[in-house]
Amino acid sequence: MLERTRARRQALQILYQREITEQTVAEILGAGTYSTEDGEPSEYCRALALGAETHQAAVDAEIEATSQHWSLMRMPFVDRNILRLAVYEILFEDDVPASVAINEAVEMAKVYGGDDSSKFVNGVLGKIAEVHAAQEDVPAVPEDTADPVDPPADEKEGA
Repeated sequence: MLERTRARRQALQILYQREITEQTVAEILGAGTYSTEDGEPSEYCRALALGAETHQAAVDAEIEATSQHWSLMRMPFVDRNILRLAVYEILFEDDVPASVAINEAVEMAKVYGGDDSSKFVNGVLGKIAEVHAAQEDVPAVPEDTADPVDPPADEKEGA
């Protein structure tokens, strides 16, 4: 298994444990109460789990805005945390292409989720990635340009 794939699976287990035990990721990592079935959590696993927790409000808002007819708390724990990891990677990990984050999430949903989890995860993440890519393609307006809504003073009525 590739190192980052293993890290994502371990991070998913830590986030799931966090929800069940109501401990923070730092508490779980510090106490060493995580599963060591796949070995010690790598630095990338730690970064993913801590990052998803740190940015949970933004990540959850993105998921809520995208998942039609599904509140976050109605989603199964596993699906919710798979989405959190992938959305965190899409939004905050510049070195991870969205397609990789989505593919990895779909594969985890096939293994750990319910019958329709992989389709649900794929649909939500696809929409988020599409919106995020569109936002990145919008060029920033340089600060020294005039506001296009407000014409220059010499073009204003009565000037």
